[in-house]
Amino acid sequence: MAADFVRKNAVKAEVKKVGKDMRCPDATIEGLDKVVKAKIARAVERAKADGRKTVRPHDF
Repeated sequence: MAADFVRKNAVKAEVKKVGKDMRCPDATIEGLDKVVKAKIARAVERAKADGRKTVRPHDF
């Protein structure tokens, strides 16, 4: 399974920056991608519930 929303290199770079000797396997990237997809779905539902067709930062 490949990540759709999360850029592997960006995540791995951030993990290295925050935790110098930490590693980030591909399964971690895929898990994070699932979290992002779920957050997007919740934000869309919140915008719809507010009667909007635009997802705004506060929907997250």
